[in-house]
Amino acid sequence: MNKHKSVRDWYQLVDDGTVQRLILTGNLTLAALDNNFRQLSGELSRHAQNTRILWDLSDIRRMDTAGIVLLWKVWGEKRPDALILRPEHEKMLKRIENLPKAALGLKRGNPFWPIHAIGDQFLLLWANLSGMIRMVGQLALDSLFFLRHPALIPWREISANLYRTGAQALGITALVGFLIGIVLSYLSSEQLQMFGADIFIVNILGISIIRELGPLLAAILVAGRSGSSMTAQLGVMRVTQELDALTVMGIPHSQRLIFPKIIGLGLAMPLLVLWTSAIALTGGMVAAEIQLGLSYHYFVHTLPESVPIGNLWLGLGKGVVCGMAIALIACHFGLRIKPNTESLGEGTTTSVVTSITIVIIIDAIFAIAFSDVGIVR
Repeated sequence: MNKHKSVRDWYQLVDDGTVQRLILTGNLTLAALDNNFRQLSGELSRHAQNTRILWDLSDIRRMDTAGIVLLWKVWGEKRPDALILRPEHEKMLKRIENLPKAALGLKRGNPFWPIHAIGDQFLLLWANLSGMIRMVGQLALDSLFFLRHPALIPWREISANLYRTGAQALGITALVGFLIGIVLSYLSSEQLQMFGADIFIVNILGISIIRELGPLLAAILVAGRSGSSMTAQLGVMRVTQELDALTVMGIPHSQRLIFPKIIGLGLAMPLLVLWTSAIALTGGMVAAEIQLGLSYHYFVHTLPESVPIGNLWLGLGKGVVCGMAIALIACHFGLRIKPNTESLGEGTTTSVVTSITIVIIIDAIFAIAFSDVGIVR
């Protein structure tokens, strides 16, 4: 039907000698405009060059987002000086005026948009960093509060988080740890056989797994599994307005939601590190027996002599730091989620990626700071 309709059917130009009035009529919707969208845009843009013209939108019967965007582009993305419109259309115009400039594509013509983009990312990084610092400070204040009032410590919440992040993660960490131990043992065995140094497989597996791979594997798996779960839980509470309900009831988020998660994961991580390292060593021991004929008895009795106890404490320390860091990041991004499903997905993804990145950074810091710990020279 719209194919036979002229663009002049949507507007009428009236000149009473004192002012030119452009009266828009009909339905300014995507379905109504159809193939006339571009032609009408060109006609209205030509009239918009006259800054003294009065735009009268009071006779428009229906207008959707496509219609208001069409007018917004025609007006050069600013409200004209003379404008008449109905209250419902005023709301639509205000909504599009308040949209971020990036959403309207205003940066495409700006030659300095890369600098703006870098600045935006820097400001976003600073906002996240300052938010996490505030959360650490609040955690310290909550810890002091619970030390003065031990009866108010949320033991049930801590126990529930310990179970969800620790006990329920034993299966996946054991499977990954066992497979990594087998792969590492096989690859190392092939190289050691070339030099006749088969017995040093115990040293390689012990140091690499207990000191590095065990804590790192456990932390990455927990970041992807438990960290995403924490962020999604807080995000859903934001979407369903449960967080607002807690605020109305006078229940602080930090004491009932954040503190138990950070303490629970801080306690669960070193245990998971110990478990993952033990299973990975078991896998390496099985592969060493098959590939090199190294007996289980020799492996078990040589391991304490080859790997100083300092490596175990270093791995457990990494577990505690990484666990609390993962929970902190997950809670931070969970509380920043906006009450919509799109923000929930973006926040969860950002939380997991940030947690894994921070875990690797923490591992590198530990490797440099404690390079002389647990190493026999």
